[in-house]
Amino acid sequence: MLGKKRKLGKKIRDLQVGDSFTTSFTVEDRDLLMYLGLTDDANPLYIQHDYAAQTPFKRPIVPTVMVFGMVSSIVSMHLPGQGSHIIHQELSYPKPVYHYAEVRFNVEISSINLEEHIVSLQVRGYDEEGGEVVNGTVQVQPPFHPNSMNANSLENFY
Repeated sequence: MLGKKRKLGKKIRDLQVGDSFTTSFTVEDRDLLMYLGLTDDANPLYIQHDYAAQTPFKRPIVPTVMVFGMVSSIVSMHLPGQGSHIIHQELSYPKPVYHYAEVRFNVEISSINLEEHIVSLQVRGYDEEGGEVVNGTVQVQPPFHPNSMNANSLENFY
């Protein structure tokens, strides 16, 4: 990883209001187990079928932070892309996501602030039945234009 050049996402001047990205994710057992292992989150609502069956959810649900992780992945890999950083989020989760569900996301640029280097994205996610599972906005700093390494490398030779 170190020393390898990576292509950065779109710079702020390359973005336009209305640019969008749509994709889907399916929540698999390995994803849940990695999350639970990483966070040491043993909430029975996420992993115990007998407990979840006694709740209004009726079966285990996916942690909302995992749903946000899917949103974060879209931002950092697709729109604006690599080098981006989420600085603020206002998201609601009106319906739970269940294990093995496929979630479809649409992320669209709703505003661009060149002076503050911030892009606002409208986020919407739906389960396979069309139920809304996430809705809101995230504010993102798109990748910054890197300085040329050559600009300073010959400084000592002038």
